[in-house]
Amino acid sequence: MENQVLLDITKKSIEKKFDSNIKIDKTKLLTDFPELKENGATFVTLTLDGQLRGCIGSLQAYRPLLDDLISNALAAAFEDPRFYELTPLEFKKVKIEISILSTPVEVIYTNIKDLKSKIKPNIHGVILQKDGRRSTFLPQVWEQLPTFEEFFSHLCYKGSFEINCLEFHPQIFTYEVKKIK
Repeated sequence: MENQVLLDITKKSIEKKFDSNIKIDKTKLLTDFPELKENGATFVTLTLDGQLRGCIGSLQAYRPLLDDLISNALAAAFEDPRFYELTPLEFKKVKIEISILSTPVEVIYTNIKDLKSKIKPNIHGVILQKDGRRSTFLPQVWEQLPTFEEFFSHLCYKGSFEINCLEFHPQIFTYEVKKIK
């Protein structure tokens, strides 16, 4: 399946909120691209003038790729609690990036130094989990936070953990993404 198909689905999912004439023919898509029926985990990231404008996704594949993509496109545009709903004017200028996630794998580590040796910057997305809370950064976040220390202190902060939360040995999972722009 071509990346353009996935981008078109994502774009139309958002655009149909502004234009009721736009339709997504799920039956045709599922016939033409049967891989859209397979469960998939996606993140949809929207940027405007180089700044984040919405990012919502699924960490686990629990529904068909087509449904996950449509749902996360709408959520990134209209339900990200950090932003107001996307406007039609912003939509014309917004850049869309889709990340298709691999299945997260738990990292077994003894201490922070050991963990650091097992994390691959720019390749691994990371899920940090402790006491019923979790946070994640996609691999793309390494571009803004290039050091292990920066990346993890921000990831701890994002999940409302202490900045030094790695000292409390949280569960860590890694995943990789196929990025589509």
